[in-house]
Formats: sequence, C-alpha cells, structure tokens
Amino acid sequence: MSKLLIVGTLAFDAIETPFGKTDKILGGAATYIGLSAANFDIQSAVVSVVGEDFPEEYLNLLKKNKIDIEGVEIVEGGKTFFWSGKYHNDLNTRDTLETQLNVLADFNPVVPESHKDAEFVMLGNLHPLVQLSVLEQVKDPKLVVLDTMNFWMDNTMDDLMKVIAKVDVITINDEEARQLSGEYSLVKAARKIEKMGPKYVVIKKGEHGALLFHEDQIFFAPALPLEEVFDPTGAGDTFAGGFIGYLAKTGDTSFENMKSAIIYGSNLASFCVEKFGTERMQSLSGKEVSKRLGTFRKLTQFETQLD
Repeated sequence: MSKLLIVGTLAFDAIETPFGKTDKILGGAATYIGLSAANFDIQSAVVSVVGEDFPEEYLNLLKKNKIDIEGVEIVEGGKTFFWSGKYHNDLNTRDTLETQLNVLADFNPVVPESHKDAEFVMLGNLHPLVQLSVLEQVKDPKLVVLDTMNFWMDNTMDDLMKVIAKVDVITINDEEARQLSGEYSLVKAARKIEKMGPKYVVIKKGEHGALLFHEDQIFFAPALPLEEVFDPTGAGDTFAGGFIGYLAKTGDTSFENMKSAIIYGSNLASFCVEKFGTERMQSLSGKEVSKRLGTFRKLTQFETQLD
C-alpha cells in the first residue's frame, strides 16, 4: 500500500458567500487534501501545526478517515491559524477579511520517522522554506506535487524557485501561472514553468476545469456544471487530494494516468463546493463518487458521424 505524506495547514475558516456565512469552522489545505485522498485505499499522514484551541473532534475526524496525525504538532497555549474571507456573487473572486498566522508563524515541520519513506508527497500551500524543509527530510519519493499561490510569488520568489526546481508536478491557477511565467498564453506559461523544474504543470481554472501539460502534450478536463455552488473554499485542495490520492493508489505516474487523476480530482472537488467548509466531504460515500464519475465520463466522451 502506497504512502502519501501531506504537508499543509489545519486551520479555522470563517466564510461568507452570497448563500450565507459561517462562524469558525474546520479548514486548512491539509484538511481538504487529506479528506479527499481518503477516498483511496492508501496510507496518508499529515504534517502540520495547531494551537491548543484546535478541537479534539477535528483531529478524530482525520483519524476516522485513516489519516495518521503523528506529525501534527500541538503548541501549548498557542492559537491555530485562522482565515476569514468573503466571496463575490460570481464565487470566482473573494476578499480576504482577516489572516491570523498564529502558531503557523514559527512552524518547523518534523516528518515522523515512519513516513520519511513516503512514495508520494503533497506540499500544500505554505511558505516555500517550510516546503523545502520537508523535502530535505523525505528519503526518495516517487512523486512530489507542489501547490503554491501568488502571495509567495510576491514575497518569497527566490525561495519558491528553489522548491519548484525540486518537484515533479506543480498545481496553480491560471492567474498564478501567468504571474509566475510572465506569459499570458497558458500554453506558453506552462512551457516556461516546465523549464523551472517540474515535469508536469497542472493549471486549475475553477469552474472552467483544469489543464495538464507535459512536454508537447496537453490534456483538458472540464469541471462538472453544478446546479448549486455554496462555497468554493478548499475546492483546489480537494482537487489536489483527489489527484495525488489516485496516483498513490495506482502507483502509475505516466502522463496517461495523470489524465485520469485530473478527472478524479475534478470529480471530488465538485462535491466539496456543494456545502460550507468540509461538511460535504465528511458525508461523501463511495457510491456517490462512482456515480458522478460516470457523469464526468459522459461529459468528456463523444463520437461524430465521421468516426
């Protein structure tokens, strides 16, 4: 059974969308990645940090989903990372209202001995030096996937470039791909980013799907048109968790199999947005996942009279 090491935030979120608002609820990149990857029969472990205020029920939720939390540091007297945001009517843009780094500000990740041999590593959106520190602790992973954002491009570009040079796959959105590469065309952007180190570039386009680039090959996966979208928070991380979870389960890192991984990631992300926070991912059944996968298949396959 493959091992997946997930590095990212366990956090509190307070979210407002046109459909309602929440008080502090469970959030964080590692949470969404972990719950998404839990849909595959693999050994997952999270490396993160929380304060004393992080409820035990949230840690138990991870354990219930067979996610090892030995690498989660609990800081006595500390407060957990907190983010608050408000989405605009189109749900594609949002304003950050508040960010409290709290214990995350001094986070030095320690990978448990039992997970240093993880074949698959998912570096969630964190400071590039934290991501680098994890890479220095793992032995010889088969595949490393990196998620990052424009904040690190604005403030820590030199460190970010060091991480990018060491990973196999980078997942970013279209705006970030353009910023990182300086190219408007996403095809040109991906080519430029590949030269920075990653063999594969995944560009997420939210409700417009995702693109996968590798050398001269391109694959596009649409997003499933949904009747209701309540909260897009965590959708990108859920996508990443489904993507690497599928690859860890199959053990196949070829371009052909990554195409399937993109579909699995998109499929799981389509559930995440249906309710606030992690609520939908907590109640998700294998039957629902399979059924929607069938819908995806119909969406992407076609024949013409000329075939």
